[in-house]
Amino acid sequence: MPDLQFIIHPLDPIFDEHSKVLVLGTMPSPESREAGFYYGHPQNRFWRVMAQLFDEPLARSNDARRSQMLAHGVALWDVLAQCEIIGASDASIRNPKPNDLNPILNAASIRAIFCTGAKSFDLYRQLCESATGRKAIKLPSTSAANAAKRLPDLVAEYRAILPYLA
Repeated sequence: MPDLQFIIHPLDPIFDEHSKVLVLGTMPSPESREAGFYYGHPQNRFWRVMAQLFDEPLARSNDARRSQMLAHGVALWDVLAQCEIIGASDASIRNPKPNDLNPILNAASIRAIFCTGAKSFDLYRQLCESATGRKAIKLPSTSAANAAKRLPDLVAEYRAILPYLA
């Protein structure tokens, strides 16, 4: 089993002044950090969910993924700026420190904040909600570890994003 590692979030947020929805994970997985982009584990279904949600082909490169998110008004980042974690196990997170979400919230007209998974939602409520003054909406994790949710189920639940993008 991997050891507890101290991780400083290595990825810049994805957003522009047209972003309407902020989607927050917890902390990039080792595979995402290696790929240099969000939801980089090949078994993570986030990009497949987004492609189906927007009725578009699956974006495969980091540039295509960034462009797809920005074209649809979706900002991406994570709740945590740093923490101690074992591998990609959200359950192992210790000593979490939050990202300052205000640069995104001040630059864009964010209508809703969504958290991907229970841990990001719980950490947002504990560490970010008072600073932002905004509630978040919990979505299911797209991780392969969330095997109880099939791809069509995830797409159906992620449709909650669409009204905020209209």
